[in-house]
Amino acid sequence: MLVRIIVLSLYALMIIWVGIRGFRGTKTFDDFYLGGGNVGPWMTAFSYGTAYFSAVLFIGFAGNIGWNFGYSGLWIALVNALLGVLVVWWLVGMRLKGAAAEYGVNTLPDFLNKRYASPELKLLSSLVIFVFMIPYTAAVFMGLSYLFTSNFNIEYWHALAFMGFFTALYMVLGGYKSMAMIDLIFGMIMAASVIVLLFSTLDQGGGITQITFDLRQIDPKLTQTVGPPGWWPLLSLVLLTSMAPFAMPQLMQKFFAIKDKSTVKRGMVASTLFAVLIGGVAYFVGSTSRVFINPEVAPAAFDASGQPIYDVLMPELLTNVVPVSLGVIILLLILSASMSTLAALVLVSSSTFVKDFYQGFINKTAKDSTLTMLMRLMSALFIILSVLLAYMNLDSIVAILGISWGALGSFFLGPFIWGLYGKRFRRSGAIAAGVGGLCTCLFLYAAGMPSPQAGTIGMFASLALNPLVSYLRNRHGRPAKPYSR
Repeated sequence: MLVRIIVLSLYALMIIWVGIRGFRGTKTFDDFYLGGGNVGPWMTAFSYGTAYFSAVLFIGFAGNIGWNFGYSGLWIALVNALLGVLVVWWLVGMRLKGAAAEYGVNTLPDFLNKRYASPELKLLSSLVIFVFMIPYTAAVFMGLSYLFTSNFNIEYWHALAFMGFFTALYMVLGGYKSMAMIDLIFGMIMAASVIVLLFSTLDQGGGITQITFDLRQIDPKLTQTVGPPGWWPLLSLVLLTSMAPFAMPQLMQKFFAIKDKSTVKRGMVASTLFAVLIGGVAYFVGSTSRVFINPEVAPAAFDASGQPIYDVLMPELLTNVVPVSLGVIILLLILSASMSTLAALVLVSSSTFVKDFYQGFINKTAKDSTLTMLMRLMSALFIILSVLLAYMNLDSIVAILGISWGALGSFFLGPFIWGLYGKRFRRSGAIAAGVGGLCTCLFLYAAGMPSPQAGTIGMFASLALNPLVSYLRNRHGRPAKPYSR
């Protein structure tokens, strides 16, 4: 326990140091939000990867999906790396930096506004980001708090307050400069830690052959290509977590901030390898949960009827699998993954309010110093709102993330992807895609459909509506006018 406290204290001091250093180099809004738009490939690669993976993956998804799907959960890790990282960098990263320069924009709502000449779309997208980023951030805080509760035997709300304070500290001080510097450190910690976690799991389980044998004894379906819940629940999770990154604001922000298009190729390879390692180990370890965890070994991970509490499974599993001497490494793994994700979410949400909403609709002549100050204030406010929602503990992490990612993907995919690659897609098509996709997702979720399935259908609706409505408008109305500066 003493070693963990010492390491955690040093970790906190590092965050404070990075925040102060970032503060010294942050003078303008562009510095705060984009690090001056001059971030290199390695920082961007690690920043993208660490924003993609967080406590939501290691605590919520790995535990829930590993317990229910077994080895078939590894499909999510594979497709996340290939589609959600490699293809996103290849198709979007290479093009978005150029489009940002062409239109003179640095946020996703502003891009949609300039691309479609639609202030309405800018306002709607700003509201969607701010509203649906809050539950996503709350889910990350929840995962971290469960981990702290398991490792330090402290109250859930104490952990929430601690994480909220330090996230606010280095974000309010330095913005993207702090985040990019520390994400490089976080990424290296994560890569080293998951290797330790993998070998510890194999050692405790007697090797991959013995673990596979034990899983088959529990349920033969846990080692099959498609796990017990079936192909549709698995496919919806694969698509939700792999398609949404094509238009997730906190991931797209990395491409606005990258130095130039030539650095994208190196960043693409590094990010993909990072995703294979992190995602693969997380879902594999989660799939072994039934081997190591049961009500007798870890009573805290099960309710009174013996059903697993999914968000508690992984903290208990890590406690049982990883030797005490190495436990602090895994603590740093989850901390590093989550702090970077939290920073990305806070930065994008606060910038949306300040740049796109406040300057876009309330005070168009706001000074740069005013925008930078508001960014700091909104970052703190967003963290407070997220911590309060996490304290309410309304649902499981997977359910909360599913509705957040599903809503964001359902709104942004149709307008953003088609707008990035085609000039004939119209404002009416983009608005129909955003509103229609989001309403589809929320309606299905309200009707009782699980959030991953609702989000997946909403994203496909968004992708279909833009070309459909644009085609009808182009056929029966005046030709679409391309944007010109």
